[in-house]
Amino acid sequence: MSLNLIKLCVGCDSVEDLEELITFRLDERRRAGEPAEQFHTTRMVPTRGTELTDGGSLYWVIKGIVQCRQRLLEIRPFTDSEGIGRCHLVLEPTVVRTEWQPRRAFQGWRYLKPEDAPADLGQGKAALAEMPPKLRLELAELGLL
Repeated sequence: MSLNLIKLCVGCDSVEDLEELITFRLDERRRAGEPAEQFHTTRMVPTRGTELTDGGSLYWVIKGIVQCRQRLLEIRPFTDSEGIGRCHLVLEPTVVRTEWQPRRAFQGWRYLKPEDAPADLGQGKAALAEMPPKLRLELAELGLL
């Protein structure tokens, strides 16, 4: 059975910001002659890596709400230039929007069981993804989404 991670998306105010950041970083890597793969660097290495890369995703909390996910492809532990152990979470660069789920702030990442993860936005809810981010946020704060 697959397992997921959940993490705060620091520095992004919307899913659109995250998508722009991913595109920018992939373009930077291509220009530098590096493999065009997207990853997120984290301090702690998940111990349940096999479960995570067996269909798991990284769910992003943006502005206090889980709004999207990216599929986890690989977990690469490494040691940085200062001798500190870190980890690259290699992600599929495609962002999948999910139903919104409020989350309190936390540090680092947490495991997220499949039954606790928000569902992907289906075709019946595609209009939510088209809604301007500011309006979606206001409606969510009012408890209408």
